[in-house]
Amino acid sequence: MSLKTTINQFTFENCLMNASGVHCLTSTDMLDVLNSDAGAVITKSATPQERAGNPSPRYFDVPLGSINSMGLPNNGFDYYLEFVLGQQDKTPEKPLFFSVAGMSFNENIDMLTKIQESTYTGLTELNLSCPNLPGKPQVGYDFEQTELILTEVFSFFTKPLGVKLPPYFDIVHFEQMADILNKFPLTYVNSINSIGNGLYIDIDAESVVIKPKNGFGGLGGDYVKPTALANVRAFRTLLKPEIAIVGTGGIKSGQDAFEHILCGASMLQIGTQLQKEGTAAFERISRELAEVMAEKGYQTLDEFRGKLKTI
Repeated sequence: MSLKTTINQFTFENCLMNASGVHCLTSTDMLDVLNSDAGAVITKSATPQERAGNPSPRYFDVPLGSINSMGLPNNGFDYYLEFVLGQQDKTPEKPLFFSVAGMSFNENIDMLTKIQESTYTGLTELNLSCPNLPGKPQVGYDFEQTELILTEVFSFFTKPLGVKLPPYFDIVHFEQMADILNKFPLTYVNSINSIGNGLYIDIDAESVVIKPKNGFGGLGGDYVKPTALANVRAFRTLLKPEIAIVGTGGIKSGQDAFEHILCGASMLQIGTQLQKEGTAAFERISRELAEVMAEKGYQTLDEFRGKLKTI
């Protein structure tokens, strides 16, 4: 039974990893992921300078998932670049992902220029979908801006690059975004980020549960899995086959992982469940995925990836 997968020229012994934002703020966090059963680690989405993020409370566990408005707390671009450069030769069997999320067009270009000029050999993820920055729209919902930034990026960036997208809810939007993405030599697309601007209420206190944005925040967990699966399936159907799909959203069991792969995902990122359970989640979900595969007679992920049946 093998959970091995590939993206571009990279091979991963396990298809599971953390989602950016969870268990990756510090080098200690990221080493914990690398020392677990995860197949890779991604950094916190970096901004050029260190950010404290939004005021607390900004994350809250709810029965079916989570709500958060973190506001991109991170230790700054240089911190994460130093980590990946120092780590990339130590665990070659676990490739690294470096996530960047600038507050502006120019900030993204500047960070990607530094990555291009560095000796970093892993994958880079451009986050176009942070839903929790007050006053900042999601670039992924501005199709013209998305095409402009990717045009500029690929005028100089030659290393493996993926983009993290917000969830889409309309078939036309899937098609329009896929038409844009197919114009570029992307390595992968990561779907989805949290569903933005949900609201959860503490009925006893008659109050919202997080402070930023008057309680509005991104939803994760069970709430988002059907939407995540739809986005994975749509983009796997519409994108060029050489653009891999990283599936994110609502993965807390082996069955959830199996469904994402069945829809076409090559790699899976875990967020809410990792926050709740810690890195032991990777071993448990891997074991459960292998059990589902054994019950169905599959030995490898390739045997069922993207083979969702329709009626």
